[in-house]
Amino acid sequence: MYQPIGAIYLDNNSCQFTVWSPLRKQVNLQIVSPEKRLIPLKEKERGYWQATVDNITPETRYLYELDGELLRPDPASHFQPNGVHEASQVVDHNQFSWQDQEWNNINLEDWIIYELHPGTFTPEGTFEAIIKRLPDLKELGINMIELMPVGQFPGERNWGYDGAYWFAVQNSYGGPNELKKLVNACHQQGIGVILDVIYNHFGPEGNYIRDFAPYFTDKYKTPWGSAINYDDAYSYGVRNFVIQNALYWLDNYHIDGLRLDAIHAIYDFGAKHILKELAEAVETFSQQENRKVYLIAESDLNDAKIIDKSGRGGYEIDAQWSDDFHHCLHSLLTKESKGYYQDFTRLESLAKVLKEGFAYSWDYSEFRQRYHGNSASHCPPYQFVVCNQNHDQIGNRMLGERLSQLVSFEQLKIAAGLMLLSPYIPLLFMGEEYGEDAPFLYFIDHNDPDLVEAVRQGRKREFKAFHEVGEPPDAASIETFKQSTLNWQKRKERKYKTLYEFYQSLINLRRQIPALNQRKERNLEVEVKPEDNLLIFTRYHEDNKIICLVNFDSESRSYDFKTSQKTWKKQLDSSEEKWLGKGATMPDNLSQSSTLEIPAHSLVLYETK
Repeated sequence: MYQPIGAIYLDNNSCQFTVWSPLRKQVNLQIVSPEKRLIPLKEKERGYWQATVDNITPETRYLYELDGELLRPDPASHFQPNGVHEASQVVDHNQFSWQDQEWNNINLEDWIIYELHPGTFTPEGTFEAIIKRLPDLKELGINMIELMPVGQFPGERNWGYDGAYWFAVQNSYGGPNELKKLVNACHQQGIGVILDVIYNHFGPEGNYIRDFAPYFTDKYKTPWGSAINYDDAYSYGVRNFVIQNALYWLDNYHIDGLRLDAIHAIYDFGAKHILKELAEAVETFSQQENRKVYLIAESDLNDAKIIDKSGRGGYEIDAQWSDDFHHCLHSLLTKESKGYYQDFTRLESLAKVLKEGFAYSWDYSEFRQRYHGNSASHCPPYQFVVCNQNHDQIGNRMLGERLSQLVSFEQLKIAAGLMLLSPYIPLLFMGEEYGEDAPFLYFIDHNDPDLVEAVRQGRKREFKAFHEVGEPPDAASIETFKQSTLNWQKRKERKYKTLYEFYQSLINLRRQIPALNQRKERNLEVEVKPEDNLLIFTRYHEDNKIICLVNFDSESRSYDFKTSQKTWKKQLDSSEEKWLGKGATMPDNLSQSSTLEIPAHSLVLYETK
């Protein structure tokens, strides 16, 4: 059903070249090096052009000639060694010697995700440099890293969302072989790898894909211009391109899951949504390989259909982000209420997210000026990924401030606790675990000066709309990029080391306490006292039960604790001196109903068996 595309190396110096270009009358393959050759491609069914060519080595570079007029890189190029405007290179994916035969992925409900940007996670900004830090991540308790997009983008620095070549591994990060080395090393250390992929737009520079085929439609508009054509004439080739891309990463790079960027900007009103088709193709791959791989959607639709089973009309994506969790937590801690935060200022909203996954399930949104979302309360908790910060929520602020720059140390511990003690899949953004205070700014390295200026002006307009004062840092400046690099050495200094150990303890408790380790059912009850800024939630599994008391207020607050259990033992208290708190005042054990005085800006966890 699906047509392989790109340059597929067949061994014995032979390679099959396939490109989709249904409106062109002639497509030729131009070999650029090691020696120039022009080879006509044969037109096949539905606008695919193909030729199997001898005397091709894995280092061969090539372009496509369209109707004798245009020379363009391969839309499905596996490598762009000289950037987005130059020739594509053949890659032999069978050359790499994998050593992860014993790896069989990690069950979704057990994931602790660590999102990182390959260019700023280390000073070197390469895949190879990430490998050296894997033991530290494993020691923290991380078992899954999420790489921000690695598809070839213009220049040497970018968030990755300006990628023009979905199949080509970014040259400045190290290229295809180095990414394989990273994935191989992760698997050998018991860590899985998720890759962030973008199926809603192409980057603006080096994007020659329009010259090949109707990849876009003007039926819909996105924040990046015309939408990708998933349901109009010729959409079959676009859908094939997406399916092939997903399988390419899972097969050739042993990726364990794909995070689908902003699926709310994917428009498809056909009888079978592209997300459903993608989920089916990936599930077939999982069964063939006897290795379950996962799809996770970033969506602001608050629509359970994304993750529901087919019987409920769902697309069967494995999980989706719950931005509502972040927005509630951020608003309660920072007191920010501009823009979309105005919808998330109430403690009751966070309680609803903890119970159901979404704060808005066909409720009226003041920000959107309409009703929004539907109920996901029937979905198991492990189908939701939550965070207290990520690349978007930090980098889309004018000054790129992390949560560590916006709230107190005590409040950082609350944020960590609520995320890691929730029944959902937690996602940490790189450096969060030790309270990194360097910003994570938006940065680019476009070659087109007009495009650079357009980005600058766009950023100014965006922040003016949010009534921000001052000028945003220049996204094109190398200094903006350098400022965003982690100060990894800080994690050994007192305050940073303490927060790191706090995260480590939370992850251990999440795994060791049965009530916290059970994430297949909604074993949770929530109580809120808005007048006191108190949130109390309980989780349970068989005879094991926990209660977590959270005080968002800047003053201590009293709470009438009622129990019929024998004894509750304190397992974590963020006010303890070892966590650089003012000193624990909550009792070590609770054996009867009593009035508790919960310290300001604190989180306390008790367990009973």
